[in-house]
Formats: sequence, C-alpha cells, structure tokens
Amino acid sequence: MKIVSYNVNGIRAALKKGFIEWLQTVDPDVVCLQEIKAMSAQLDLSVFEKAGYTHNYWFSAQKKGYSGVAILSKTQPDHIEVGTGIDYMDFEGRNLRADYGDLSIMSLYLPSGTNLARLEHKLTYMADFQKYTDQLRKTHPNLVVLGDYNICHKAIDIHDPVRNKNVSGFLPIEREWIGNFIDSGFIDSFRLFNEEPHNYTWWSYRANARNNNKGWRLDYGMVAEPLKDRLKRSVILSEAKHSDHCPILLEIDA
Repeated sequence: MKIVSYNVNGIRAALKKGFIEWLQTVDPDVVCLQEIKAMSAQLDLSVFEKAGYTHNYWFSAQKKGYSGVAILSKTQPDHIEVGTGIDYMDFEGRNLRADYGDLSIMSLYLPSGTNLARLEHKLTYMADFQKYTDQLRKTHPNLVVLGDYNICHKAIDIHDPVRNKNVSGFLPIEREWIGNFIDSGFIDSFRLFNEEPHNYTWWSYRANARNNNKGWRLDYGMVAEPLKDRLKRSVILSEAKHSDHCPILLEIDA
C-alpha cells in the first residue's frame, strides 16, 4: 500500500496549482490531507473521483477557511472514524482515520503555537492526543499516524536549530513530547531509512527559503512498532510545490 500525506495549505489553491495531475502521476492508494481550509460542499468532488479516488472523506473545521483534514482512497475502507470524540479537538477538524483490514491510517493536523494562547492549546492537545492514541492502540495496534505535527524533533530536522530554539515548533517542551510519542511505541518512518540532514517538509514563503532549502521537517509518517517489518519505503517528495509544505510518502505491506 502506497500512502501519501500532504499539508496542502488550502485544497482549492492546490487544485489550481496542478495537484490532481501530480496526484495521478504519484498514484498512491491512500492520501491523507491536512489544512484543507474548505468544506466538502465547496468542492467539486468529481475531480477526485475521476482521478481514481472514488472514496473521499472530509472533516472540516467549524470555522470556515481554517484547518481541516481529509482522506482520499481508491478502495473503500472498512471503517471511517471522524474526530477523536474530544470536543475542542474536533471543532478544528484535526483527526480522521480509515481502517483497512488490520491497518489503521490516521490523517493528523496538530495545532501550531503561533502565540501564547495557541501554544497552551497546542500543549493541551498534544497531551490529550497521546492519551487518545495510547487507548486506540489497544484495539488498533497497527496504527499509522501521518500528517503535520508542527514540531521538529531534532536539530537535524531544522535548518537553523540555534536561532530557532525559542520558536514554537522547536521548543524543548514540544521536542520532548514528540520524542515521548515515538518512545510510546511509534517509528519515525523517514528516519528509519534516511539519517541525512537537510531533509525538510516546510519552508517559509519569505526570503527565498525553499530555493535555499532553509526549511523545517514538520510532517511525519509515524508507524506503530508492530508494523516495522512491513515498512518498505518512506520518503519526502520535495519536488511537489502546491503548498508551503511538501508531501511525504510511505509504502507498507498491507
């Protein structure tokens, strides 16, 4: 099974930049989207269906033009789980899960900590999400959580770790959380295959950051440890330019 995760920074904007044509070229089985910034009623869903994704599921934020996640699938999942059941999470449309046999795939969009209030919200969300996945893995041990975590784990994951040490996304408390999340029973699939520096998934629109590869690795394919031997590949698709993020791709024996 080939799975792509992509923070599209607005699905309508991405569509205008050739997203569908790119998607057909990569040809994944399942696509996890984040930051769709749209309601499904605002989209022509036939464009996804014509591309082969006849099963598409959308979980939008209550606030229009904000956040939201989606899963596009070539085959019908056995089950779709919308949200977490935790109200303040679900108001912002940040979690959507599809189950295929013994494999459970989640599209996740963690909040950013752009100011003090949002940072507190993010930290609360992170703690509650950890508890949620701890419980979820008791019934769904083969869990894959793909998406924008809005955190760089280690210095190797950010272009300037020194000057960004006090910036949300690379704060010690955030880095500690994602380390603990991995230690709870997940594999950072990209780092399983690639330990090289300068591999990023997000670049600021400022100061020609992308062309200079001054980026952050914010997007992860976290794979539950029981699936380790079924992982075949995990890569960053940095050539895709429909967003300020780029997609990630992993292949897993389904």
